[in-house]
Amino acid sequence: MKISSFSNMICSIAGALDIVGDRWAILLIRDLFIGLRRYDDFRSSTNIPPTTLSDRLKMLEAEGIIRKSLYQSKPDRFEYSLTKKGRGLWQVLLSLAKWGDEHELSGRQLAPMRFVNSDTGNDVEIKIVDSVLKTEVGPEKQYIA
Repeated sequence: MKISSFSNMICSIAGALDIVGDRWAILLIRDLFIGLRRYDDFRSSTNIPPTTLSDRLKMLEAEGIIRKSLYQSKPDRFEYSLTKKGRGLWQVLLSLAKWGDEHELSGRQLAPMRFVNSDTGNDVEIKIVDSVLKTEVGPEKQYIA
């Protein structure tokens, strides 16, 4: 039996998965981070079925991850952007990309995705650090309390 919601779990990871745990949702968020804004661009990038795309955009908007703005009338057409809450997912995407690249999960032996500081052109990376000592901490030295 497939679980349709983690809403009964008292867990921030389960709560986050209820919103962004869907493969289409996370790919739409990825597309927004790389600059795509419009329905047709999302369709081209992901090949997502139209009904699924509409459903995911509505859900992401309802959850406060994205905002919708009218850019054309008659017919009404909208573009989408990340909210502050949505932009907070950049670390999640960077971590997923790094993990996927390290394990060659693209399925095509592609060059790793690069995340670049737009001011300097330097690559950026995520490090987990001790909040007091500011030293890097690996997974073998962490636990959830």
